[in-house]
Amino acid sequence: MRKVLVLAFFVFLALFINKAAFAEANIEKLEDKIARMEARIQELENRLAIYEDAGEGHRSGNKKAVEKAEAVSESENEEAHAEAVSFLEGLEIRAGATFIYQFTENANVNAPSGDDKDASDVSYSVDLEFENKFEDYGTAFLHLETGDGAGAEDELEVFSNVNRDADDSDNSVSVTEAWYEHYFKLLPLTLTVGKIDATAYIDGNEYANDECSQFLGRIFRNSPVIEFPDDNTAGIRALVEPVEFLEIELAAMDANDDWEDIFDNIFLVGQLNLKPGVFNRPGNYRIYGWINDKDHREWDNDLETEEENYGFGVSIDQEITDIVGAFARYGWQDPEVYAEDSDFSLEQSWSAGIQFTGSPWLRDEDIFAVAFGQVIPSDDYQQANGLKAKTESHLEAYYNFKFNEHLSISPDLQLIWRPYGGDAAGDDGTIVIGGLRGQLDF
Repeated sequence: MRKVLVLAFFVFLALFINKAAFAEANIEKLEDKIARMEARIQELENRLAIYEDAGEGHRSGNKKAVEKAEAVSESENEEAHAEAVSFLEGLEIRAGATFIYQFTENANVNAPSGDDKDASDVSYSVDLEFENKFEDYGTAFLHLETGDGAGAEDELEVFSNVNRDADDSDNSVSVTEAWYEHYFKLLPLTLTVGKIDATAYIDGNEYANDECSQFLGRIFRNSPVIEFPDDNTAGIRALVEPVEFLEIELAAMDANDDWEDIFDNIFLVGQLNLKPGVFNRPGNYRIYGWINDKDHREWDNDLETEEENYGFGVSIDQEITDIVGAFARYGWQDPEVYAEDSDFSLEQSWSAGIQFTGSPWLRDEDIFAVAFGQVIPSDDYQQANGLKAKTESHLEAYYNFKFNEHLSISPDLQLIWRPYGGDAAGDDGTIVIGGLRGQLDF
Protein backbone atom coordinates (compact mmCIF):
# COMPACT_ATOMS: atom_id res chain seq x y z
CA MET A 1 0.00 0.00 0.00
CA ARG A 2 2.81 2.40 0.97
CA LYS A 3 4.77 1.81 -2.24
CA VAL A 4 1.68 2.26 -4.41
CA LEU A 5 0.82 5.59 -2.73
CA VAL A 6 4.39 6.87 -2.93
CA LEU A 7 4.68 5.86 -6.58
CA ALA A 8 1.33 7.46 -7.43
CA PHE A 9 2.32 10.68 -5.70
CA PHE A 10 5.59 11.08 -7.56
CA VAL A 11 4.11 9.98 -10.91
CA PHE A 12 1.53 12.76 -10.51
CA LEU A 13 4.26 15.30 -9.80
CA ALA A 14 6.41 14.04 -12.64
CA LEU A 15 3.62 14.41 -15.19
CA PHE A 16 2.98 18.03 -14.22
CA ILE A 17 6.58 19.03 -13.67
CA ASN A 18 7.90 17.39 -16.83
CA LYS A 19 5.30 19.08 -19.02
CA ALA A 20 5.88 22.47 -17.45
CA ALA A 21 9.65 22.10 -17.36
CA PHE A 22 9.87 21.18 -21.05
CA ALA A 23 7.80 24.18 -22.13
CA GLU A 24 9.50 26.55 -19.73
CA ALA A 25 12.96 25.32 -20.73
CA ASN A 26 12.35 26.20 -24.40
CA ILE A 27 10.88 29.58 -23.52
CA GLU A 28 13.65 30.38 -21.08
CA LYS A 29 16.34 29.40 -23.62
CA LEU A 30 14.80 31.69 -26.22
CA GLU A 31 14.35 34.52 -23.71
CA ASP A 32 17.93 34.05 -22.52
CA LYS A 33 19.32 34.24 -26.07
CA ILE A 34 17.34 37.40 -26.82
CA ALA A 35 18.39 38.99 -23.51
CA ARG A 36 22.08 38.19 -24.14
CA MET A 37 21.89 39.56 -27.68
CA GLU A 38 20.24 42.77 -26.47
CA ALA A 39 22.81 43.16 -23.71
CA ARG A 40 25.67 42.61 -26.14
CA ILE A 41 24.25 45.15 -28.60
CA GLN A 42 23.78 47.69 -25.80
CA GLU A 43 27.34 47.08 -24.56
CA LEU A 44 28.79 47.62 -28.05
CA GLU A 45 26.75 50.77 -28.56
CA ASN A 46 27.90 52.16 -25.19
CA ARG A 47 31.53 51.43 -25.92
CA LEU A 48 31.28 52.97 -29.38
CA ALA A 49 29.68 56.09 -27.94
CA ILE A 50 32.43 56.36 -25.33
CA TYR A 51 35.22 56.04 -27.89
CA GLU A 52 33.58 58.49 -30.28
CA ASP A 53 32.98 61.08 -27.53
CA ALA A 54 36.44 60.64 -26.06
CA GLY A 55 38.12 60.84 -29.47
CA GLU A 56 36.14 63.90 -30.46
CA GLY A 57 36.88 65.51 -27.13
CA HIS A 58 40.62 64.99 -27.44
CA ARG A 59 40.67 66.20 -31.05
CA SER A 60 38.68 69.31 -30.32
CA GLY A 61 39.88 69.90 -26.79
CA ASN A 62 36.26 69.64 -25.69
CA LYS A 63 36.32 68.74 -21.99
CA LYS A 64 32.55 68.29 -21.93
CA ALA A 65 32.73 65.39 -24.37
CA VAL A 66 35.35 63.65 -22.22
CA GLU A 67 33.29 64.22 -19.09
CA LYS A 68 30.25 62.80 -20.85
CA ALA A 69 32.15 59.66 -21.76
CA GLU A 70 33.37 59.25 -18.19
CA ALA A 71 29.82 59.74 -16.90
CA VAL A 72 28.57 56.90 -19.14
CA SER A 73 31.26 54.60 -17.73
CA GLU A 74 30.35 55.58 -14.16
CA SER A 75 26.68 54.92 -14.90
CA GLU A 76 27.52 51.41 -16.06
CA ASN A 77 29.38 50.78 -12.80
CA GLU A 78 26.38 51.97 -10.80
CA GLU A 79 24.10 49.61 -12.73
CA ALA A 80 26.40 46.69 -11.98
CA HIS A 81 26.39 47.62 -8.29
CA ALA A 82 22.60 47.84 -8.30
CA GLU A 83 22.35 44.34 -9.75
CA ALA A 84 24.72 43.06 -7.04
CA VAL A 85 22.47 44.33 -4.24
CA SER A 86 19.16 43.52 -5.90
CA PHE A 87 18.97 40.27 -3.94
CA LEU A 88 19.05 42.14 -0.63
CA GLU A 89 16.48 44.64 -1.85
CA GLY A 90 14.01 41.77 -2.46
CA LEU A 91 14.54 40.29 0.99
CA GLU A 92 11.66 40.69 3.46
CA ILE A 93 12.28 40.16 7.19
CA ARG A 94 9.49 39.65 9.73
CA ALA A 95 9.82 39.20 13.47
CA GLY A 96 7.37 38.62 16.29
CA ALA A 97 7.38 37.74 19.98
CA THR A 98 4.53 36.10 21.89
CA PHE A 99 4.22 36.21 25.69
CA ILE A 100 1.59 34.11 27.48
CA TYR A 101 0.58 34.05 31.16
CA GLN A 102 -1.78 31.25 32.29
CA PHE A 103 -3.20 30.31 35.67
CA THR A 104 -5.54 27.68 37.07
CA GLU A 105 -6.74 26.46 40.46
CA ASN A 106 -7.57 23.06 39.04
CA ALA A 107 -4.23 21.66 37.88
CA ASN A 108 -4.55 17.87 37.92
CA VAL A 109 -0.98 16.65 37.48
CA ASN A 110 0.21 14.87 40.64
CA ALA A 111 -2.73 16.36 42.59
CA PRO A 112 -4.45 14.00 45.06
CA SER A 113 -8.02 13.18 44.11
CA GLY A 114 -10.33 15.99 45.16
CA ASP A 115 -7.46 18.29 46.09
CA ASP A 116 -7.04 21.28 43.78
CA LYS A 117 -3.61 22.67 43.00
CA ASP A 118 -2.85 26.23 41.91
CA ALA A 119 -0.64 26.86 38.90
CA SER A 120 0.57 30.16 37.48
CA ASP A 121 3.04 29.97 34.61
CA VAL A 122 4.52 32.04 31.79
CA SER A 123 5.85 31.09 28.36
CA TYR A 124 7.29 33.03 25.46
CA SER A 125 8.32 32.41 21.87
CA VAL A 126 10.13 34.44 19.19
CA ASP A 127 9.72 33.95 15.44
CA LEU A 128 12.08 35.35 12.82
CA GLU A 129 11.20 34.92 9.15
CA PHE A 130 13.23 35.65 6.01
CA GLU A 131 11.49 35.63 2.64
CA ASN A 132 12.78 36.49 -0.81
CA LYS A 133 10.58 36.42 -3.90
CA PHE A 134 12.42 35.92 -7.18
CA GLU A 135 10.39 37.88 -9.73
CA ASP A 136 7.40 35.72 -10.73
CA TYR A 137 8.94 32.27 -10.60
CA GLY A 138 9.88 31.40 -7.02
CA THR A 139 10.24 32.14 -3.32
CA ALA A 140 12.84 31.16 -0.71
CA PHE A 141 11.77 31.04 2.93
CA LEU A 142 13.57 30.57 6.25
CA HIS A 143 11.88 30.50 9.68
CA LEU A 144 13.85 30.55 12.95
CA GLU A 145 12.20 30.07 16.33
CA THR A 146 13.11 30.01 20.00
CA GLY A 147 11.39 30.31 23.35
CA ASP A 148 11.00 28.91 26.83
CA GLY A 149 8.30 27.81 29.26
CA ALA A 150 5.43 25.35 28.89
CA GLY A 151 2.75 27.63 30.30
CA ALA A 152 0.06 25.62 32.05
CA GLU A 153 0.52 22.61 29.78
CA ASP A 154 2.83 20.61 32.06
CA GLU A 155 0.39 21.13 34.95
CA LEU A 156 -2.46 19.37 33.16
CA GLU A 157 -3.28 15.80 32.14
CA VAL A 158 -5.66 16.19 29.20
CA PHE A 159 -6.20 14.87 25.68
CA SER A 160 -5.97 18.32 24.07
CA ASN A 161 -3.81 20.88 25.81
CA VAL A 162 -4.14 24.63 26.29
CA ASN A 163 -1.06 26.45 24.91
CA ARG A 164 -0.19 25.64 21.30
CA ASP A 165 2.43 28.41 21.30
CA ALA A 166 4.50 26.95 24.16
CA ASP A 167 8.02 26.40 22.82
CA ASP A 168 9.74 25.17 26.01
CA SER A 169 13.07 24.74 24.19
CA ASP A 170 15.20 26.34 26.90
CA ASN A 171 15.96 29.28 24.59
CA SER A 172 17.65 27.15 21.93
CA VAL A 173 17.24 28.46 18.37
CA SER A 174 15.82 26.01 15.83
CA VAL A 175 15.19 26.12 12.09
CA THR A 176 11.44 25.61 11.92
CA GLU A 177 11.12 25.89 8.13
CA ALA A 178 13.55 26.19 5.24
CA TRP A 179 12.19 25.71 1.73
CA TYR A 180 12.14 26.82 -1.89
CA GLU A 181 8.87 27.27 -3.78
CA HIS A 182 8.61 27.36 -7.57
CA TYR A 183 5.71 28.72 -9.65
CA PHE A 184 5.30 27.20 -13.11
CA LYS A 185 4.32 29.70 -15.79
CA LEU A 186 2.40 27.47 -18.17
CA LEU A 187 0.62 25.28 -15.62
CA PRO A 188 -1.40 26.14 -12.48
CA LEU A 189 1.21 24.33 -10.41
CA THR A 190 3.24 25.39 -7.36
CA LEU A 191 5.95 23.10 -5.99
CA THR A 192 7.51 23.44 -2.51
CA VAL A 193 10.51 21.42 -1.34
CA GLY A 194 12.71 21.52 1.78
CA LYS A 195 11.97 21.46 5.50
CA ILE A 196 8.25 22.15 5.52
CA ASP A 197 5.38 22.48 8.01
CA ALA A 198 2.42 20.30 6.98
CA THR A 199 0.02 22.37 9.12
CA ALA A 200 0.77 25.40 6.93
CA TYR A 201 -0.99 23.66 4.03
CA ILE A 202 -3.33 20.98 5.43
CA ASP A 203 -6.34 21.51 7.73
CA GLY A 204 -5.96 25.30 7.51
CA ASN A 205 -8.66 27.68 8.70
CA GLU A 206 -9.13 31.44 8.49
CA TYR A 207 -10.55 31.71 12.02
CA ALA A 208 -8.74 28.96 13.92
CA ASN A 209 -5.19 28.34 12.77
CA ASP A 210 -2.89 30.88 14.48
CA GLU A 211 -2.01 30.53 18.17
CA CYS A 212 -0.35 33.96 18.18
CA SER A 213 -3.55 35.86 17.44
CA GLN A 214 -6.46 33.37 17.57
CA PHE A 215 -7.27 30.36 19.79
CA LEU A 216 -4.55 28.98 22.07
CA GLY A 217 -6.08 25.53 22.67
CA ARG A 218 -4.56 22.80 20.53
CA ILE A 219 -7.95 21.37 19.57
CA PHE A 220 -8.77 24.66 17.79
CA ARG A 221 -5.37 25.10 16.07
CA ASN A 222 -5.49 21.78 14.17
CA SER A 223 -7.45 18.58 14.43
CA PRO A 224 -6.00 16.36 17.22
CA VAL A 225 -6.72 13.26 15.11
CA ILE A 226 -4.30 14.05 12.29
CA GLU A 227 -1.01 12.29 12.97
CA PHE A 228 1.32 14.93 11.50
CA PRO A 229 5.07 14.24 11.81
CA ASP A 230 6.16 15.33 15.28
CA ASP A 231 8.41 18.09 13.91
CA ASN A 232 8.67 19.92 10.63
CA THR A 233 10.84 17.76 8.41
CA ALA A 234 11.99 16.90 4.89
CA GLY A 235 9.12 17.02 2.44
CA ILE A 236 7.66 18.02 -0.88
CA ARG A 237 4.31 19.69 -1.51
CA ALA A 238 2.40 20.36 -4.73
CA LEU A 239 -0.49 22.80 -5.20
CA VAL A 240 -2.62 22.64 -8.34
CA GLU A 241 -5.28 25.30 -9.05
CA PRO A 242 -7.12 24.13 -12.19
CA VAL A 243 -9.97 26.62 -11.71
CA GLU A 244 -10.53 29.66 -9.50
CA PHE A 245 -12.79 27.85 -7.02
CA LEU A 246 -10.70 24.69 -6.53
CA GLU A 247 -7.28 23.92 -5.04
CA ILE A 248 -5.69 20.47 -4.94
CA GLU A 249 -2.79 19.89 -2.54
CA LEU A 250 -0.54 16.86 -2.14
CA ALA A 251 2.32 16.49 0.32
CA ALA A 252 4.83 13.78 1.22
CA MET A 253 7.03 14.02 4.32
CA ASP A 254 9.36 11.94 6.46
CA ALA A 255 6.97 10.46 9.05
CA ASN A 256 9.74 9.80 11.59
CA ASP A 257 11.22 13.29 11.05
CA ASP A 258 14.73 11.83 11.35
CA TRP A 259 15.83 12.58 7.73
CA GLU A 260 16.76 8.93 7.17
CA ASP A 261 15.09 6.34 4.93
CA ILE A 262 12.24 8.76 4.33
CA PHE A 263 10.48 6.45 1.84
CA ASP A 264 10.38 3.63 4.40
CA ASN A 265 8.42 5.81 6.85
CA ILE A 266 6.34 8.36 5.00
CA PHE A 267 3.46 10.72 5.75
CA LEU A 268 1.22 11.25 2.72
CA VAL A 269 -1.73 13.63 2.57
CA GLY A 270 -4.06 14.96 -0.09
CA GLN A 271 -6.53 17.83 0.23
CA LEU A 272 -9.27 19.41 -1.88
CA ASN A 273 -10.23 23.01 -1.09
CA LEU A 274 -13.52 24.19 -2.56
CA LYS A 275 -14.32 27.92 -2.65
CA PRO A 276 -18.00 28.11 -3.63
CA GLY A 277 -18.53 31.79 -2.77
CA VAL A 278 -21.47 31.23 -0.39
CA PHE A 279 -23.28 34.52 0.32
CA ASN A 280 -20.91 35.96 -2.33
CA ARG A 281 -18.28 35.98 0.40
CA PRO A 282 -14.94 34.20 0.86
CA GLY A 283 -14.96 30.74 2.37
CA ASN A 284 -12.96 27.51 2.29
CA TYR A 285 -14.34 23.97 2.38
CA ARG A 286 -11.38 21.62 2.81
CA ILE A 287 -11.60 17.82 2.57
CA TYR A 288 -8.48 15.74 3.21
CA GLY A 289 -7.21 12.21 3.73
CA TRP A 290 -3.85 11.06 5.08
CA ILE A 291 -1.70 8.04 5.87
CA ASN A 292 1.21 7.78 8.33
CA ASP A 293 3.40 4.79 7.56
CA LYS A 294 5.74 4.75 10.56
CA ASP A 295 5.43 1.78 12.90
CA HIS A 296 2.25 1.52 15.00
CA ARG A 297 1.00 -1.11 17.43
CA GLU A 298 -2.46 -2.63 17.66
CA TRP A 299 -4.22 -2.06 20.98
CA ASP A 300 -5.52 -5.63 21.14
CA ASN A 301 -2.37 -7.34 19.83
CA ASP A 302 1.07 -6.17 20.99
CA LEU A 303 2.73 -8.50 18.49
CA GLU A 304 1.46 -6.38 15.60
CA THR A 305 4.10 -3.61 15.71
CA GLU A 306 4.41 -2.49 12.08
CA GLU A 307 0.92 -1.20 11.37
CA GLU A 308 0.16 2.07 9.59
CA ASN A 309 -2.30 4.76 10.63
CA TYR A 310 -4.71 6.66 8.41
CA GLY A 311 -7.60 9.11 8.63
CA PHE A 312 -9.66 11.85 7.02
CA GLY A 313 -11.32 15.13 7.93
CA VAL A 314 -12.87 18.42 6.91
CA SER A 315 -12.13 22.04 7.83
CA ILE A 316 -14.59 24.80 6.94
CA ASP A 317 -14.44 28.56 7.33
CA GLN A 318 -17.00 30.99 5.97
CA GLU A 319 -17.41 34.75 6.17
CA ILE A 320 -21.08 35.45 6.88
CA THR A 321 -21.16 39.26 7.11
CA ASP A 322 -18.57 42.03 7.31
CA ILE A 323 -18.58 41.44 11.07
CA VAL A 324 -19.22 37.70 11.53
CA GLY A 325 -17.29 34.62 10.44
CA ALA A 326 -17.71 30.96 11.44
CA PHE A 327 -15.68 27.75 11.30
CA ALA A 328 -16.04 24.00 11.89
CA ARG A 329 -13.74 20.97 11.88
CA TYR A 330 -14.19 17.21 12.00
CA GLY A 331 -11.61 14.43 11.93
CA TRP A 332 -11.37 10.64 12.25
CA GLN A 333 -8.45 8.22 12.47
CA ASP A 334 -7.98 4.45 12.75
CA PRO A 335 -9.05 3.53 16.32
CA GLU A 336 -7.21 0.19 16.38
CA VAL A 337 -3.60 1.39 16.36
CA TYR A 338 -1.32 3.79 18.22
CA ALA A 339 2.18 5.15 17.81
CA GLU A 340 4.70 3.56 20.16
CA ASP A 341 5.44 6.90 21.86
CA SER A 342 1.74 7.60 22.60
CA ASP A 343 -0.09 7.00 25.90
CA PHE A 344 -3.57 7.14 24.38
CA SER A 345 -5.33 7.26 21.04
CA LEU A 346 -8.25 9.38 19.87
CA GLU A 347 -10.72 8.23 17.25
CA GLN A 348 -12.69 11.40 16.50
CA SER A 349 -12.60 15.12 17.12
CA TRP A 350 -14.85 18.01 16.20
CA SER A 351 -14.96 21.73 16.91
CA ALA A 352 -16.92 24.80 15.85
CA GLY A 353 -16.75 28.49 16.59
CA ILE A 354 -17.69 32.01 15.63
CA GLN A 355 -15.72 35.26 15.34
CA PHE A 356 -16.87 38.88 15.57
CA THR A 357 -14.95 42.02 14.63
CA GLY A 358 -15.20 45.00 16.96
CA SER A 359 -16.99 47.28 14.48
CA PRO A 360 -20.29 47.45 16.46
CA TRP A 361 -18.44 48.87 19.47
CA LEU A 362 -16.19 51.11 17.31
CA ARG A 363 -13.10 48.88 17.56
CA ASP A 364 -12.78 47.77 13.93
CA GLU A 365 -9.50 45.89 14.37
CA ASP A 366 -10.44 44.06 17.57
CA ILE A 367 -11.62 40.43 17.49
CA PHE A 368 -13.88 38.46 19.85
CA ALA A 369 -14.23 34.73 19.26
CA VAL A 370 -15.57 31.66 21.04
CA ALA A 371 -15.33 27.96 20.17
CA PHE A 372 -16.39 24.58 21.55
CA GLY A 373 -15.02 21.15 20.69
CA GLN A 374 -14.72 17.53 21.81
CA VAL A 375 -12.14 14.76 21.50
CA ILE A 376 -13.42 11.17 21.55
CA PRO A 377 -11.05 8.36 22.62
CA SER A 378 -10.77 5.08 20.78
CA ASP A 379 -12.88 2.17 22.05
CA ASP A 380 -9.89 -0.12 21.48
CA TYR A 381 -7.79 2.12 23.75
CA GLN A 382 -10.53 2.01 26.40
CA GLN A 383 -10.92 -1.78 26.33
CA ALA A 384 -7.19 -2.55 26.18
CA ASN A 385 -6.50 -0.45 29.28
CA GLY A 386 -9.72 -0.93 31.25
CA LEU A 387 -10.35 2.82 31.48
CA LYS A 388 -13.38 5.14 31.47
CA ALA A 389 -12.05 6.94 28.37
CA LYS A 390 -14.99 9.33 28.13
CA THR A 391 -15.31 12.24 25.72
CA GLU A 392 -13.30 15.31 26.75
CA SER A 393 -14.95 18.69 26.06
CA HIS A 394 -13.17 22.00 25.53
CA LEU A 395 -14.46 25.60 25.48
CA GLU A 396 -12.35 28.67 24.70
CA ALA A 397 -13.07 32.39 24.32
CA TYR A 398 -10.65 35.25 23.67
CA TYR A 399 -10.70 38.96 22.93
CA ASN A 400 -7.88 40.32 20.77
CA PHE A 401 -7.39 43.99 21.63
CA LYS A 402 -5.35 45.87 19.00
CA PHE A 403 -3.39 48.25 21.20
CA ASN A 404 -1.41 49.75 18.29
CA GLU A 405 0.14 48.71 14.98
CA HIS A 406 2.74 46.54 16.72
CA LEU A 407 1.10 45.27 19.91
CA SER A 408 -2.02 43.18 20.55
CA ILE A 409 -3.24 42.00 23.96
CA SER A 410 -5.63 39.06 24.34
CA PRO A 411 -7.39 37.90 27.52
CA ASP A 412 -8.17 34.17 27.15
CA LEU A 413 -10.46 31.77 29.02
CA GLN A 414 -10.58 27.96 28.62
CA LEU A 415 -12.69 25.27 30.30
CA ILE A 416 -12.12 21.51 30.06
CA TRP A 417 -14.75 18.95 31.13
CA ARG A 418 -13.79 15.33 31.85
CA PRO A 419 -10.03 15.93 31.40
CA TYR A 420 -8.20 12.90 30.07
CA GLY A 421 -11.54 11.16 29.65
CA GLY A 422 -12.08 11.01 33.42
CA ASP A 423 -8.93 8.92 33.90
CA ALA A 424 -6.49 11.61 35.11
CA ALA A 425 -4.17 10.39 37.85
CA GLY A 426 -4.99 13.48 39.89
CA ASP A 427 -8.25 15.39 40.08
CA ASP A 428 -10.58 14.71 37.12
CA GLY A 429 -12.93 17.64 37.81
CA THR A 430 -13.56 20.53 35.44
CA ILE A 431 -10.46 22.62 34.74
CA VAL A 432 -10.64 26.40 34.32
CA ILE A 433 -7.65 28.18 32.77
CA GLY A 434 -7.37 31.95 32.57
CA GLY A 435 -4.69 33.65 30.54
CA LEU A 436 -3.30 36.78 28.96
CA ARG A 437 -1.39 36.88 25.67
CA GLY A 438 0.76 39.70 24.34
CA GLN A 439 1.75 39.67 20.68
CA LEU A 440 4.53 42.02 19.59
CA ASP A 441 5.20 42.39 15.86
CA PHE A 442 8.34 44.29 14.88
